Amino acid sequence: MAEQARYEELIRQFSAFGAVKREVGRMMPSGCPAGSAAVLTLIERHGDMRMSKLSELLAVDMSVTSRHVAHAAERGWIERSPDPADKRSRILRLTPAGRALLDQLSRRTSRMLAERLSDWSDEEVAQLTALMARLRASFDDIRAHGPEPRPPVPGPAPPVSEQTTRTPATTT
Repeated sequence: MAEQARYEELIRQFSAFGAVKREVGRMMPSGCPAGSAAVLTLIERHGDMRMSKLSELLAVDMSVTSRHVAHAAERGWIERSPDPADKRSRILRLTPAGRALLDQLSRRTSRMLAERLSDWSDEEVAQLTALMARLRASFDDIRAHGPEPRPPVPGPAPPVSEQTTRTPATTT
């Protein structure tokens, strides 16, 4: 297991990674927030699905998922059709316009990464990709199975109080 200082440095790097995410976000076409792009990407990767499955994959509350889906549907990027197995549910499906937008996003993102990582070797890019996938899988495992019970953190010892013994009063 890594020593404490290594985890502290890892936390600092996670914070710095926010700058990378912001730059990728700035590349998005106007009207396509990151949440909508995530919805499209997951539907493309996993195929048609119910909103509950999408919410699970996004690891967000159903209300957040619903807002992202509504945004993407209003723009014609996905369609919602009744689920034949349960008419109360909807199946989410990528439309041709959604696929076209994903292709555009993929080209933009790939081009930007190629520019920024031009001094990286193919091995380094592959190593980063593998390590990021492993990190994500570690967090997915925790979500799927729940965290292991943590031992209680020892706190300060309770103060020692003087004990007094009382004897019952006697009547004569």
